[in-house]
Amino acid sequence: MTDGQWWFCLKHMRVEPDVGCPNKDRMGPYATEQEAAGALQRAAERNKAWDEADQDDD
Repeated sequence: MTDGQWWFCLKHMRVEPDVGCPNKDRMGPYATEQEAAGALQRAAERNKAWDEADQDDD
């Protein structure tokens, strides 16, 4: 098992433990495997919120 470091690999589109692909190809670290699995969804939600905030500033 790992020491709590989980990553989402953008190259392979899967969750990886701390030992895996180079960090340049990954999102994280996350505390749990489940949090890492939701990385793309979380990023999409944040991007949408930021885009909406930018539109409000116009």
